[in-house]
Amino acid sequence: MKYISAPRHAAAAVLACAATVVLAGCGAGDARGGEPASRDKSADIAVARDATLHAALPERIRKAGTVRVATDVPYPPFAMFVAAGKSDLTGLDYDLGQALGAKLGVTFAFTPTKFDGIVPAIQAGKFDVAMSALTDNREREKLLDFVDYSHSGSGILVADGNPRKIVTLDDLCGGKVGVQAATNQHKLLSAHQSACRSAGHRPADIQTFPKDSDAQLALRSGKVSAVVVTKPAAGWAAKTADGGKAFDLAADPEAPAGYRASPNGIAVSKQLPRLTSAIRRALQELMDDGTLNRICAKYGVAGIALKQATENAAVD
Repeated sequence: MKYISAPRHAAAAVLACAATVVLAGCGAGDARGGEPASRDKSADIAVARDATLHAALPERIRKAGTVRVATDVPYPPFAMFVAAGKSDLTGLDYDLGQALGAKLGVTFAFTPTKFDGIVPAIQAGKFDVAMSALTDNREREKLLDFVDYSHSGSGILVADGNPRKIVTLDDLCGGKVGVQAATNQHKLLSAHQSACRSAGHRPADIQTFPKDSDAQLALRSGKVSAVVVTKPAAGWAAKTADGGKAFDLAADPEAPAGYRASPNGIAVSKQLPRLTSAIRRALQELMDDGTLNRICAKYGVAGIALKQATENAAVD
């Protein structure tokens, strides 16, 4: 499904204005509270503010009018700069944050943060939440609470044409593989080293990078033969980099959703249980009215969206 953005046919605009989630330019009120719709500019939709959910927020956040969000940038399609040299953000997580903020009646203020520094920063009280394609796992649940909205795993990004014919994790044995440090993908690669040895192969030469974009640069220059990244991010890079001519996505038929597919979500400070609850309820409304599906479809990953917002639903 292609995400609809302005300009659009007049008939489609009329139909959209009849829905609870109103496409930009329609304008509407909240049927439950008469609140005016608040436009989520990044996703080009308008989301009606829910007064009940706003009242359920922690008092500090209601007074500040802001939820402080840590995110790793760039990590397409989840968080990206609009243009080189610009500070404005776009991406799936960013758009979802703006929709949640509109629903809750507060601003979700995103700050670029190194991935391996996100959890410590939340624990230190510098941020309230993280939206950065975070995998919900039991280890992280000890430190943060999660509200899950998608389900996906890891994928393998290779050079255009896949010159080394890489299809599976086994094909990475003996080669140089790039990965972002402190991620589930790094753990996946490290855990697979024993499988390489058991099969009589040399283990992979794992090269870690501060950002996924750095790993992609290494792949472009031939310093690594593949990059392991979340499958949505790998698919987006293969589709968009150099007009789709820079990379390919290795398609393992045994892992259609990616390796170790698991829930991904919004991480919230354990000091803010009311915020976790409010975000879950707001997210469920965005699922029910189709907003989440439209945002995911905008970035070519409609299939990852969950239908039920869950809390701390780690599977590993």
